[in-house]
Amino acid sequence: MDWLVFGLPGNENLATQLSEQLQIPCGGATIRHFPDGESYVRILSDVQNKNVLLVMTLDHPDDKLLPLYFFILAAREQGAKKVGLVAPYLAYMRQDKQFLPGEAVTSGYFAHLLSQLTDWIVTIDPHLHRRGSMSEIYTVPVTVLHAAPLISKWIKDNVKNALIVGPDSESEQWVKEVAREAEVPYIVLEKVRKGDRQVEIKVPDVSTWKHHRPVLVDDIVSTAKTMIITVQHLIRADFQNPICIGVHAVFAENAFEELKAAGAEKIITCDTIPHASNGISVSTLILPNLLSMTRDKE
Repeated sequence: MDWLVFGLPGNENLATQLSEQLQIPCGGATIRHFPDGESYVRILSDVQNKNVLLVMTLDHPDDKLLPLYFFILAAREQGAKKVGLVAPYLAYMRQDKQFLPGEAVTSGYFAHLLSQLTDWIVTIDPHLHRRGSMSEIYTVPVTVLHAAPLISKWIKDNVKNALIVGPDSESEQWVKEVAREAEVPYIVLEKVRKGDRQVEIKVPDVSTWKHHRPVLVDDIVSTAKTMIITVQHLIRADFQNPICIGVHAVFAENAFEELKAAGAEKIITCDTIPHASNGISVSTLILPNLLSMTRDKE
């Protein structure tokens, strides 16, 4: 059975890379907004009896969800057999419990909606916190890929005498993996979040590592407050200016500029979300998984 790859707006580069590497043609579509803000979706390629592979990273998901919803329904109406979603960044993972009475547990609602729309999903380092696995909220197969090996390789190739710094205890397992593969030491900080933009960082004694280049590693860089506070603390402790690495470059509002101003020597992210800081490509991570899917799921 034939396959088609569609890169929804903003995802064309990754879709083109995957199309070339998988030797699957790119489909054509028009997605835009009417003057009143409503979405217009038109699929230009014939999808009848084809498997459709959609590429759309889901940062700013409220703006992207309706076009995605309309596209998938239109594809199924036009005879598509299977619809898979490659979402390098998967949104709505943080609100995984009710913290205050009346709150919507949006991670579950979002998972229910995507599970109704798609046949399978591929994503990278979703923010699992209180969830043990994606199968707790998603009812379709979700393949979770990890960027740690790519980050380790970048550090190994680009940073001499590195010390990996994890932002909190939640990060320890994968920070430890990054450090192991990069063959460098690591430390983990203690983070206390006091609100959406208020973070307190407790840093252990780091005097032993003064001659190392600190490399801060986190999965999602949103407000960047954690990194900013840590960068400032390390500089005050007479460390070299740190390098900051994130998997997902959310960078809300002026977060990127504020992190640079705080003293970050360099800011590098994976290209799960298109951003000027992208320096680590995830296409090589996604490709092997899709190769098996496109060969096996006929």
